[in-house]
Amino acid sequence: MAAIVRVVIFSRQSTLQQLLGATLDADISVRVESDGGRILGLIAQRRADVVIVDLDSRFAALETQLAFIAKLKGIDLPVLVLTDDDRRSKALELLEHGVYAHFLKPPSPVEMTVIIRHAHEHAQLKRELAETRKTLHNVTHCGRLIGQSSKMLALYDLIRCVADLDSGILVTGESGTGKELVAQAIHQLGGRAHQPFAAVSCGAIPETLIEAELFGHEKGTFTGAIGQRQGLLEMAGAGTLFLDEIGELSAHTQVKLLRVLQQKEFTRLGGRHVIPLKARVLFATHRDLRQMVDEGGFRRDLFFRINVMELKVPPLRERTEDIPVLANHFLEIHSAACRKPILEIENQAMRALLSYDWPGNVRELENAIHRAIIVAQHQNIGTADLPESFQKIRLESENGPVGGSFEDLLWQFKQKIALQAILECNGNKTMAAMSLSISRTYLHRLIRGDATEAEIV
Repeated sequence: MAAIVRVVIFSRQSTLQQLLGATLDADISVRVESDGGRILGLIAQRRADVVIVDLDSRFAALETQLAFIAKLKGIDLPVLVLTDDDRRSKALELLEHGVYAHFLKPPSPVEMTVIIRHAHEHAQLKRELAETRKTLHNVTHCGRLIGQSSKMLALYDLIRCVADLDSGILVTGESGTGKELVAQAIHQLGGRAHQPFAAVSCGAIPETLIEAELFGHEKGTFTGAIGQRQGLLEMAGAGTLFLDEIGELSAHTQVKLLRVLQQKEFTRLGGRHVIPLKARVLFATHRDLRQMVDEGGFRRDLFFRINVMELKVPPLRERTEDIPVLANHFLEIHSAACRKPILEIENQAMRALLSYDWPGNVRELENAIHRAIIVAQHQNIGTADLPESFQKIRLESENGPVGGSFEDLLWQFKQKIALQAILECNGNKTMAAMSLSISRTYLHRLIRGDATEAEIV
């Protein structure tokens, strides 16, 4: 049985309810109200699917009804109009007011039934499309992070889980993977989003200055301290402080930081006033802290304090399906910044991007696209526009295998087919593997060059 479509009519003619209720199909319920406020209440309570406004030029309330239509413009429900005015100008005016459709009096029950159903279905499709777009946005983006690979989706889930967690969160990953973007996403999705976000790279500040940067100092504490200064722990307020490259801290600073995290308070250098720690502190490193702990380079107690939850950011070579969307994202950003209308990345250039190992990760990819835009002479980016490290890939792609054993030539040929399949599937390795009837694991290893025949499905 079809779902009931609930129609509310704004009209002074109460007889419409009996007339239309008897002539429209059984799956359309009709309710007539002369009070616009009551109709808005029904809409707010989700007790209406379609609104019909009865415009009758014989009544002085016509302007009131037009004003009511304007009020309905911001409501996500289809608005229909009954009118005795058949002028084209009136129809255009109604469309400008956001009316879905109108029909003349006396209305045809068949026509009304069809229009009401179409309006209801159209509204449902619009809502479903909006939800789908919202879902897709949430899936492919998390803050400023971009990617739809399984590893990135898992990372997004973890980010949402820890967004309001005040315990130690350690973001790990190779240089250039976007660890600071992960910290920003955690901040933006949590309850501290409207508070400050401060970031500092512990490896970029000399050891003699890092404590002053973190804790602040009082006037005269050391040579050059001409006044009192707040440190980052204080400046972050009730927001988030992100300490990148935490593994670069000296043993002495590690001890002081551990005490701050344990006691939730600190003092400025040279000061006695105790300042409560209000900020949440996030940590990141590209180093293996566990190995550093075993070797005595990092305090074990500090490691466990900052590593209640570890978020690993995958390197770009392990999520190659994200390369096309990232490359096109950087293309859009930097072509606008450079004021060069670069339209797209050519297929051979994209194949080169997909087959590259990316030791510098996403940062290197952005750099490669930025450079390509600068040197490009045409509206498309070709392999000749990419950095020198891609030119060997270009020659192999254009000329095919250039030598080696039969097994080497066969592997090169298979790799070329695999890269083409990934390109045709917009970087989605799962779809590419299915199109080639091989396992995703085999496809991934084939791209890296260490595949075995036993993995073919």
